[in-house]
Amino acid sequence: MTNIKNLSKIIATKGDKPLILSIVNSQTQEDAELERQLRELKFKQELRKDWILFIVRDVVFFSTTILFIFAMSGYSLFAQITASYR
Repeated sequence: MTNIKNLSKIIATKGDKPLILSIVNSQTQEDAELERQLRELKFKQELRKDWILFIVRDVVFFSTTILFIFAMSGYSLFAQITASYR
């Protein structure tokens, strides 16, 4: 064995909570690149989900609510106008 030792974790106690420090980077460059791409994909997926929720909730729900209010107020106005001519 050479002088290289696997010192991946050193545990230093600080009060009741142990502090774990990583000295040796155990990830390879390829693993780091794959993890970065995975984080990017998760971020894009969350962003897409947020946009879909925005469109469904804000655009569709609020526009149908406003159209329903206009329809009810128009019907109410129509009913009052026809009742006043009787």
